[in-house]
Amino acid sequence: MTEPRPLPKIGDPAPDFKAITTQGEITFSEWQAGSWVVLFSHPADFTPVCSTELTEFGRRSKEFEQRGVKLIGISVDSIHSHLAWHQNLGKILGVSLPFPLIADSTRAVSELYGMIHPGASATVTIRALFVIDPKRVVRALIYYPLNIGRNVDEVVRIIDALQTADKNGVACPVNWKPGEKVIVPPPKTEKEVAERLALQNVERLDFYLTKKSL
Repeated sequence: MTEPRPLPKIGDPAPDFKAITTQGEITFSEWQAGSWVVLFSHPADFTPVCSTELTEFGRRSKEFEQRGVKLIGISVDSIHSHLAWHQNLGKILGVSLPFPLIADSTRAVSELYGMIHPGASATVTIRALFVIDPKRVVRALIYYPLNIGRNVDEVVRIIDALQTADKNGVACPVNWKPGEKVIVPPPKTEKEVAERLALQNVERLDFYLTKKSL
């Protein structure tokens, strides 16, 4: 039995690939074109939990567009199944999917991203989600079991936090949301400790834990 490929880790380059999608054949790196990407898998077409997830991403697609993020889904179903399911979701839930779905019936992409977990299922993907930055580096990943749907609010929050941290050179505390205080990175030398203690207009809990407004 072939060992499953491990998930790409945070900080790894996101594997490139060619695939058939509901919007035509793509080469991932060319399709990404310098944007942030959320790549997410679902176990199977025409299943209830997956239907709720796909349509929620569809409803909220403009939130991702506003953040410069492209969405792309994947499962091991055929392109014909994807197209039929897309039409069915529009009919029964009134939601279109403006993002492409990868038809990965050979499991090539799913294996490349470590989305097949034999302990859960040897035939379908788990609910894996990768946040990939414009340099095609994996910045975050979340994965769920087959019977639990994702929280799209948290996916949006992760995007906001990553983009805020990158832009401002800060960190984001627990439950952080846009507009709340951020954390100043901890000092690494005695000189930086002294500089930290001299900072004005900050919330200083201690030299290593300081918050500020942006």
